[in-house]
Amino acid sequence: MTVSIRLLLLGAGRSASALIQYLLRHAPAEKWFLTVADTQPAHLVPVLAAHSEYARAVPFDVHNAARLDELVSQADLVVSMLPAAFHPVVAQACLQHRRHLATASYVGPEVQALHTEAAAAGLVFLMECGLDPGLDHMSAMQTIDKLRAAGGRLTSFRSYCGGLVAPESEGSNPWRYKFSWNPRNVVLAGQGGDAKYLENGELKFIPYPQLFARAEVVAVPGHGHFEGYANRDSLSYREAYGLADIQTMLRGTLRRPGYCAAWQVLVALGLTDDSTLLGNSAIQPWQALVASRLPTPAAPENGAAELARQFQLDPHGPELERLAWLGLFTERPVGLANATAAQLLEHLLLDKWQLGPHDRDQVVMQHQFEYELHGEVHRRTASLVVTGTDATHTAMAQTVGLPLGMAVRRVLRGEVAGRGVVIPTTAELYEPILAELAAEYGLAFQETDERQ
Repeated sequence: MTVSIRLLLLGAGRSASALIQYLLRHAPAEKWFLTVADTQPAHLVPVLAAHSEYARAVPFDVHNAARLDELVSQADLVVSMLPAAFHPVVAQACLQHRRHLATASYVGPEVQALHTEAAAAGLVFLMECGLDPGLDHMSAMQTIDKLRAAGGRLTSFRSYCGGLVAPESEGSNPWRYKFSWNPRNVVLAGQGGDAKYLENGELKFIPYPQLFARAEVVAVPGHGHFEGYANRDSLSYREAYGLADIQTMLRGTLRRPGYCAAWQVLVALGLTDDSTLLGNSAIQPWQALVASRLPTPAAPENGAAELARQFQLDPHGPELERLAWLGLFTERPVGLANATAAQLLEHLLLDKWQLGPHDRDQVVMQHQFEYELHGEVHRRTASLVVTGTDATHTAMAQTVGLPLGMAVRRVLRGEVAGRGVVIPTTAELYEPILAELAAEYGLAFQETDERQ
């Protein structure tokens, strides 16, 4: 095969499987050669074995600046599936070598600062093009633009998304949750500053210690009820969505009922804190750690009863049931020495919330629009539920990787007019991607519309 375009994928973790499959599927026709660079590339050998003419796997350590520079210099476009903290250094390398960049992660201030220089160089730094952020932008903007074209005026927009586990794979897990994406991000969720949103024209701020105590009920047709808590700074998307005068705007995260109240207890205990090394031994029992973090420390063997009393919880209620199921009141060793509380919690949850080989995850997304049209008030709901096949071919990998792969294809075809830092809020991106997702993969939103 004659290769004309070289792609570099940095990182091949749990969310990359569908992206790799998509890029391999289109490589022959598009004349791509794909290099997948990962810390442990051995697991990619069987995946790429049948595609050696247009794909290879190579070892890569993001801390090796010379290796990063070498790989980026050999590519026409770089796709980064690395943790978000590494995107600035990757973006700098792309700018230095005049290479396009695409990621599924939020635009951070360090990458945004490169916008003018990247635009002047004719580069596309396509960010926020996975699931959330990504598919949420595309699907929301498609509806918003349709409503505007019909003469509608939006007054309220709420958007929720959750990476969950399918009901049939929950087993006896009372949290009804397992990891389908980066566990560290789950443990640290909500700690990027106050959650900010707009409610009936009034600015709302929820500090992290109260975040999970302020969850709302979200109903998804055919799939029951969920809990939604506010996610990051919803206000930052008013300009991107063209909703400067909207009265209500909130972006949130979904969990199954009961999750948030129990997680709120972990927050109150400081078990999600990642700022201080505890100087603990690896053999410290969980019950001793929990007892020591109570407002009034207690004897380890009395930890559960004292937690219930001090937090005014039912000792036989669902919050205590979920915490006990994790093993917090047992002599199980924490397993890591001199760690932060968040690191210890993540270590525990990696065992308790691991997807089994045949478990199926589930992605649930819903947008809620309220708008005025011809003097009448309407409410439109758009919902998407995607269920994975197994622990490798997950719904999370599909909904993150496919939109990103489709966007990369359009950038390389010259179908994206924007330059500099771009997110997928324009029709040139969202229309073909949403159409391809529906036609080729059956991923389409179900909508309902009713007068209020």
